[in-house]
Amino acid sequence: MHGVVVGCGQITWDNKCTEDQILREIARAGYEGAPAGPQNDRTAAATVEMYGRHGLRPAPGYFSAEFWREDRRDEILRAATQQARYTRELGCTELYVAARGFDYMTRGGKARRELAGQVRAEDGLADAEWDQLTSTLNAVAAITLDHGVRSCFHNHVGTVIETHAEMDRLLSFTDPDLLFLGPDTGHLAWAGADVLAFYRAYASRIRTMHLKDVHDSVVTDGRDDSWDYGMFTGNGVFAELGEGCVDFPALFGVMEEAGFTGWVIAETDVTQKATALESATVSRRYLQSIGV
Repeated sequence: MHGVVVGCGQITWDNKCTEDQILREIARAGYEGAPAGPQNDRTAAATVEMYGRHGLRPAPGYFSAEFWREDRRDEILRAATQQARYTRELGCTELYVAARGFDYMTRGGKARRELAGQVRAEDGLADAEWDQLTSTLNAVAAITLDHGVRSCFHNHVGTVIETHAEMDRLLSFTDPDLLFLGPDTGHLAWAGADVLAFYRAYASRIRTMHLKDVHDSVVTDGRDDSWDYGMFTGNGVFAELGEGCVDFPALFGVMEEAGFTGWVIAETDVTQKATALESATVSRRYLQSIGV
């Protein structure tokens, strides 16, 4: 697919691996880059140089916050300004922006992480929290855009923005000229969304993507037995690309018709393969097999 740049997320590797090892293996698996963000006191130029030693480019990084909390707004806007500057210095023009909320307590008395893949309408944010979340997201998106970086909202199971309905509400109350989309295919499927319907509805707003796959049978078992987030991942909900239920050829057909170009990031959060390198290689070979 012309104009698509394929990166690989580092999340599959454990914390025993050095950054150099992870980048080396990502390059070995055939990717063009990996997500990057502020790291201690390391400059953006030093990050670009380190990635370049492995033949990689920095890909869009990740910014998350409790956007629904009014008492955090000023802190969030300051942090967004710093990350936008760093992102632009890396040479990236997109940034994944996601809500937190694993520990957000719902009106039913359960945390959102306990309701992974099983969220009901009454488990969502209160109206005042929605107002604060969308207002702060618009402000964050305006700040990053001033620095030449598009904020791309990213859905995630276990957070306060998980379901298709929650994404619809968020997108209807944020400015499409300010806030773009960086959806996660696997998290959409896990949350019960029709992934292709979502992509068809919002293709014009999508500027980058996380490519994940999930095992539909594990999703079903977990819903039936009311698993929490950790139980889903421990029971192998995540699949390498092409081995789960997401229809990637159809998805890329939708995006090609929409004229999509830019970064896509392959990720398997928790692999059942022997190594992270094997996992990354399986996913890259699958994408190559479908022309990506």
